[in-house]
Amino acid sequence: MTDALLLSDPRFFQHRSTAYHPERPERLDAAHAAIERARSVAGLGFAPVEPRPATEEELCRVHDPRFLEAMFELRGKDGYIDADTYVGPESVAVAELAAGGTVALTDAILDGPVKRGVALVRPPGHHARPNQAMGFCLFNNAAIAAAHARARGLDRVAIVDWDVHHGNGTQEMFYADPHVLYVSTHQFPFYPGTGDAPESGERDGKGYTINVPLTAGGGDGLYRGTFERIILPALEEYRPELVIISAGFDASARDPLAEMALSADAFGWMARMLRKVADTSAEGRMLLALEGGYDLVALEAGLLAATRGILEGTAVEIARDVDHEDIARASKVAKQTWHGVDSG
Repeated sequence: MTDALLLSDPRFFQHRSTAYHPERPERLDAAHAAIERARSVAGLGFAPVEPRPATEEELCRVHDPRFLEAMFELRGKDGYIDADTYVGPESVAVAELAAGGTVALTDAILDGPVKRGVALVRPPGHHARPNQAMGFCLFNNAAIAAAHARARGLDRVAIVDWDVHHGNGTQEMFYADPHVLYVSTHQFPFYPGTGDAPESGERDGKGYTINVPLTAGGGDGLYRGTFERIILPALEEYRPELVIISAGFDASARDPLAEMALSADAFGWMARMLRKVADTSAEGRMLLALEGGYDLVALEAGLLAATRGILEGTAVEIARDVDHEDIARASKVAKQTWHGVDSG
């Protein structure tokens, strides 16, 4: 039995730096181990989706053509785009494959009959801006998938980004677009410096960006409160026709690059809540795309929990300790920006 579609490919290992870098190929070993445990422990079945390079048309839906020209010139080269973001000889080709593979997975989900998909892709994407690669990211996989779903005729797509860093690239791409609701929980202030609560969109997109900035040290109860008070009500009102999760696992208490304190169970609970949204308004259509997560143990455990959450609909309950000033402050701003928005 097939429970979900799985996008993976050995070529995603070929994006590598000449020296140690936290965004390293071994992250995929941990991700694949999570899927194998989902097969063996939970009895879940996965059907493969064959990746292929993204077309320029697909990339240009969210990226500037001049940026793509500059990136294509880096094919076969080795070095750093900025202090954080490297390319190796195969990196640009791998990034094209990750973006195109995520589009192929989106097509497979929309065409059915299997409505859930997991994309084990590298490099990650949510920091990639329309005209800039940054934050370990080259092309913005989740945004490209959302734009493709829109091109396929969907009117409302939701991207929920629980990576510990704010997805500044994704926000920028849809900041004026009411057809893509972007929701982000993230440590704040923190890299990349964006994602404060008043950042809520502009023009027709006003209110369709919901940022929930959280103080370092927050754990399961904080995230549960954030979901129950802010995120789930907004999604239920918006009624997305596809739910995309920008699934970073660096909000884990184990992660070396951040300071949040989530357990693996929290990722399973959040995934289960998003599954309920997808089942209600999106015919069950969900796509989970790998973003950050730099402790391999935490990545494997978090991805296993999230995968079981979107497929089984069951997850361990997490704490209800929601008495936290971050939630109250963010909730007030988010509700002010969201209230009264016509979800069409």
